[in-house]
Amino acid sequence: MSAWQADILMYHSISDAPGPTSIAPEVFKAQMQALADSGLPVVTPDALANPPAPRVVIISFDDGFEDFADTAWPILRDHGFCPIVYLPSGLMGGSDSWAGGNIPARPLMGWDKVEALAAEGVCFGAHSVTHPDLTTLDALMLEEEVSGSGQDIAARLGQPTRHFAPPYGASNSSVLRQTAQHYDTSVGTRLGVAKAGDDMHDLPRLEMFYFNNIARWKAHLAGRGGPYLTARRAMRGIRAMVRGKSW
Repeated sequence: MSAWQADILMYHSISDAPGPTSIAPEVFKAQMQALADSGLPVVTPDALANPPAPRVVIISFDDGFEDFADTAWPILRDHGFCPIVYLPSGLMGGSDSWAGGNIPARPLMGWDKVEALAAEGVCFGAHSVTHPDLTTLDALMLEEEVSGSGQDIAARLGQPTRHFAPPYGASNSSVLRQTAQHYDTSVGTRLGVAKAGDDMHDLPRLEMFYFNNIARWKAHLAGRGGPYLTARRAMRGIRAMVRGKSW
């Protein structure tokens, strides 16, 4: 298919924890119901090589929080949705105690849960080994974090790890080159809808905290979300200038 677009949804924790990386379970449930009602096909990143429809949806989770298994997966499974979960392979069974993590820290799944979920059809991708900002690493450490995470997951699950997400969405030319050597796709935190012709190792996503309002989410699913995304990107740009960093 020559022309396509993919709404790649970005989630972290499905819980009542404070902050934008947590979505309340009832909100998540409503978001998934609206997605089911839309009739849009939900796929994994594997399908981007040959999308089954002009517009598809990918449901992605960063970090592998324990509440994915306990709260998110039962809802997804009931709808027949297969998500991808990006794992920091060296931290499984621990918590998000990295820089910028939640206070109090939230628990991550152990490998036993990851293996059980994989057997049920959940797709897993790599999210580094120790969740660093990859743009700050030297070449050797960058290789270990990028390739090592996929190797860890492949060894545990007995299948190749084809997809990657850099922690914090932090990327540069070195990270992109390293990622492209080991994975078919990579997603970041750049806000937008992925389209044919995009760099497959720098795909944008939709931060679902921005769609806690279900009416706004339904409007996006119906194809009327462009102005809202444009406004959100503008607001991000303003914040970036204030903070002195890029998004």
